[in-house]
Amino acid sequence: MNESGLHIKIAALLNLTVRDVTATVNLLDEGGTIPFISRYRKEMTGSLDEVQIMQIRDEIERLRQLEQRRETILKSIESQNKLSEELREQILAAETLSKLEDLYLPYKPRRRTKATIAKEKGLEPLAHFILEQKNNAVQEEAEKFISLEKEVPDAGEALQGARDIIAEIVSEDAIVRETMRELFKKTATIKSRLIKGKEEAGEKFEDYFEWEEKLMTCPSHRILAMRRGEKEDILILDISVDPAEAITLIERKMITGRGAAADQVKEAIAEGYKRLLQPGIEAEMRVLTKQQADEKAITVFADNLRELLLASPLGQKTILALDPGFRSGCKVVVLNKEGKLLEDTVIYPHEPQRKVTESEMVILAYCQRHAIEAIAIGNGTASRETEQFIRNIDVLPKSIPVIVVSEAGASVYSASDVAREEFPNKDVTVRGAVSIGRRLADPLAELVKIDAKSIGVGQYQHDVDQTHLKNKLDEVVGSCVNAVGVELNTASKELLSYVSGIGPVLAQNIVQYRNEHGAFISRKHLLEVPRMGEKVYEQCAGFLKVRNGKHPLDKSSVHPESYHIVEKMAGDLKCGIDELMEQKDLRKKITLTNYVTETVGLPTLKDIMTELEKPGHDPRKSFEIFSFDEHVHEIKDLREGMRLPGIVTNVTNFGAFVDVGVHQDGLVHISQLADEFVDDPNKIVKVGQQVWVNVTEVDAKRKRIALSMKGETQQIKVSKPKVVVEAEQYDPNDITSALNALKNKFKK
Repeated sequence: MNESGLHIKIAALLNLTVRDVTATVNLLDEGGTIPFISRYRKEMTGSLDEVQIMQIRDEIERLRQLEQRRETILKSIESQNKLSEELREQILAAETLSKLEDLYLPYKPRRRTKATIAKEKGLEPLAHFILEQKNNAVQEEAEKFISLEKEVPDAGEALQGARDIIAEIVSEDAIVRETMRELFKKTATIKSRLIKGKEEAGEKFEDYFEWEEKLMTCPSHRILAMRRGEKEDILILDISVDPAEAITLIERKMITGRGAAADQVKEAIAEGYKRLLQPGIEAEMRVLTKQQADEKAITVFADNLRELLLASPLGQKTILALDPGFRSGCKVVVLNKEGKLLEDTVIYPHEPQRKVTESEMVILAYCQRHAIEAIAIGNGTASRETEQFIRNIDVLPKSIPVIVVSEAGASVYSASDVAREEFPNKDVTVRGAVSIGRRLADPLAELVKIDAKSIGVGQYQHDVDQTHLKNKLDEVVGSCVNAVGVELNTASKELLSYVSGIGPVLAQNIVQYRNEHGAFISRKHLLEVPRMGEKVYEQCAGFLKVRNGKHPLDKSSVHPESYHIVEKMAGDLKCGIDELMEQKDLRKKITLTNYVTETVGLPTLKDIMTELEKPGHDPRKSFEIFSFDEHVHEIKDLREGMRLPGIVTNVTNFGAFVDVGVHQDGLVHISQLADEFVDDPNKIVKVGQQVWVNVTEVDAKRKRIALSMKGETQQIKVSKPKVVVEAEQYDPNDITSALNALKNKFKK
C-alpha cells in the first residue's frame, strides 16, 4: 500500500481528515516535534492536539512496519516459488501483523519437527490422502508407505507420521488460528496456584495462591502481580480454554467426511491442539495480555507523572529546607530565589541528642539572616517530628509557611552524577535537602533531574517493558516542560534537554555558552550556540523565554517567526509592543482577520493575543498551603472513624494511595473513592491532590491503612500567607543570648 493509502487508513481510524493526517505525517517526517507541531503549526494540522498527533505518529509507525513485513513475506514466499495469486491477494489484504504471520507460517523456515521428519520419510502424500477424507481405505493406503529403508516398519508408523503432518497443517491454518484466538479472548481463564513449599517465601502473593478469573477481564495490576509471582518461582500460571470446545470448533472446519479417514483427522486434530496449537495460542495470549497490562500500567504511571511534574510551584522564594533525621540529625540548607545554595548545616533537635535550644537558634538565625519566605521539610524519617519542632518555635513568624514535601527520588538525585557535578564538595545529605527545597519552589525544574522511574508514582513499573516505559515517560516530561516553558538564563541543562528539538548535547552547549558569555539578551543569540542550526532554532525558540530580553516578546510564548505580526499590529495602532502588551484597550482595537495570510490563520493569531494578554503565563495552578492533622504522627495514632486531610501520592487502577502524615500511605480502594460507581480512579483523584479521607481500618502490624472518600469533598483550600522577615546577624558563640536576641527581634 502506498503512503497516501496509509494516511487514508489513519484518518478513518482516528476520525480525522486525510489532509490533516498527511500534513502531520509530513511535519513529523521533517523532524518536527510533537510540542512544536501542536503549538505552532495549527493551520497545517487543523489544530490537532498533542494526543492526536501522538496517535498519528504511532499509527504511521505501526502501518509502515506492517508494510515492511508484508514486503518481506511476499519476497520470501516468492523465492520458494510458492506464491500463488490467491495467497498474494490474502497477504495484501491482511490488516494485522498476526494475520500476516498466520499466512506466512506454512512457508516460514523452521527447525525440524515431527512433521518434517515424517515428510522426510515420504509420508506427505498419505497425509493429504487422509486429509481429503474421500476414501476410507486408510489402512490399505498406509501399507503402501511401509519402508524399512525410510524407517517406516509398519502401517501404524505410517499413519502416525501422516497424523503428525496433518496436525501441523491444522495448527498452521490461518482460519483455525484466528478461530482459536477468538475462543481464547472470549472464554480463556487465567489460573495461578502456589508452588508447594513456597508459602513463606511467597507471602506477598498470598492472594494468588489459588486464583482464577476470566483472562480478558483480569485487571492489569493482577496480571502483572501474577506474572511477577511466576517469575520469582512462587506461582504456577496457566491460561486455558475448554479443550473439548476448542477441538469441536477445529473439527467443524477440518472434518468434511465420515469413516476411517475422518477418524484419523480427528485424532490428528486432538494431538495437534494439545502439542502445537494450544501452547502457541496460549503464548500469544500471554504476550497480548502482557502488552495490554504494560500499556495500562505505563499509562497510569505517565498520568501520575504528568500531575506530579505540573504540580503548583511555590515560585521564586528564599527557602529553608530540611532533610529530617533522628540520630544523624536534620540537614538544613538555605536556597535563594534562584535555588542557589547559600548555607548548610546540621541540627539535632530529636533523640538521642535533643539539642532543641541550639537547633531553634540556628533556624531563627537563618530565618533572620536570609529573610526566609518558606520552610520545606522532607516527608521521610522524622518528618512529622521535625515539622512539630519547627511549629513549636513560638517566635517563628506564622506568616512563614511550613510545608511537608515529598522526598520521592531525592536520594536518587543526591547520589547522581548531576548532583555530584553541581555540588562536588557536599555530601549526599546536603544535596538531598537542596532537592527537597527546590522541588517546593518548582517541582518540574527539579524532578527532571531524576530518572522518572525512581519517583515511584506507578504500579509494577519494574515489570513492564522498560524501553516503552522510558519512551513514554520521556515524552510526558517533554510535554510538561514545553507546556510550561523554560527560562533560558536560569534553566539547568537537564531541563533544557527536554525542550523541543534540543537534547542533552545541545543543552550542555547552551549552558556552557551562557557560562562563558553571560546571560542571553535575546532568543536570537541562541543561533550563536555551537550546533544550534536554523531547524533546531525553529523547534525550540518558542519554548525558551528570556525574562528581561531585548525584544519584549522574548518573555512570551510567541514564536520569533511571528514577531513581525505583532510588530505590524503595534505599527497599525501607532504604539510600541510593550504598550500593546500592557494595555487591554489597545488590544481590543485589533481585528484579527486583517492579519490572516496564506500561512497564518486565526488559530495562531488567537494564540498570539492570549500571549500578549499574559506573556509567559505559567499554566500551572496557584500554590496552596497544606498541613497534616497535628494530632496524628504515627500509625498508632490512627483510629477507625477519624477524618483526616491527606495528599494523594499515587493513583493506580485499583484505587489511590494517600499520605495522611504517618510515614505509611493509606489506600482508598476504587470502591471507596466516591458515593457513585467509579471505573477509573483518575477521573476522581490526581497525584498531588489535597483530599479529606476517613479511616476505615488500621492494621499496624502489616502497616496497612484503609481509607474512604465517600461523602467527602475532594479538595482542601487554604489561603496562601505573605511572608516578610528582616535579616539580622547573630553570634554563634553565645547560644542563649543569641536565641533570646532573636526571639526578642521576632516578638517586635
